[in-house]
Amino acid sequence: MTSSLPERAGRRCHNLLNPFHSAHYFSPDLGRELAAVGVTDPSAAYFAVRAAAMGEAGAGVVTATFFNFRYELVAEHVPAVWETASPSVVLAARERAVDATLRRLLGEEPAGSKEVAEAAELALRATEACTRTARPLYAAHADLPVPERPHLALWHAATLLREHRGDGHLAALLDAGLDPVEALVSHTATGKGMSPKWVLGTRGWTREDWDAASARLRERGLLDAEGELTVTGVALRKEIETTTDRLDRAPYEHLGAPGVERLTELATGLVTTMLTAGAFPAGMVGKG
Repeated sequence: MTSSLPERAGRRCHNLLNPFHSAHYFSPDLGRELAAVGVTDPSAAYFAVRAAAMGEAGAGVVTATFFNFRYELVAEHVPAVWETASPSVVLAARERAVDATLRRLLGEEPAGSKEVAEAAELALRATEACTRTARPLYAAHADLPVPERPHLALWHAATLLREHRGDGHLAALLDAGLDPVEALVSHTATGKGMSPKWVLGTRGWTREDWDAASARLRERGLLDAEGELTVTGVALRKEIETTTDRLDRAPYEHLGAPGVERLTELATGLVTTMLTAGAFPAGMVGKG
């Protein structure tokens, strides 16, 4: 099928919607709202808010759908977290945290602006072409109601588009023969992934796991002795993203080139404001 969109237009749009969605994970508002319902551990909070749409999911389901977390870390918190706060309680706390985070980062006026409402309308229109088949995290979130307030509706749509692409991305990683740690190491080597410090501090893997994955990538000719991607490694990561683009094409084709361009423009302004306001920790991305 020939795309009517400019090359990588959908990817560029996603790369802005993704941080709009994910800023709440790093927000003190999320910690406060989860603590108020009894969830105080940061890992437990993350697993709970992202998995809650799936109901009382167990460690196996969360590990499978999240992909790059060590099972043993997940199992420390799931399913025990549901005894502290049910999925419905967690989802309500998450919405309160997102509301507070967006208002804090964007300001009260931008959160209710015409631009936010327009972006929400465009993003929701794109989600009309998303599909549930073999996309568990997207499918679970697609069953949730769309919030009425525009900034929350935009966040909801960004979440759907993010998880839709993410589910497809996992299929591309599996097809490329990368396990969770190899995927993390090779993505970090592109300079666009999380730094090793952040991976090891949040995903449950050890330095030994990281080094072993790096060795496997070197054996495949994907990584050199300095930990940089080889020509073959660069080509594989490019192929993974191209496959992900293809699997995630439908919502952006449905929105159309002018709509994608306008949504990208609007999201650029919003995310720039959020970044300026300190939405993400310093040093999170990169090879250091």
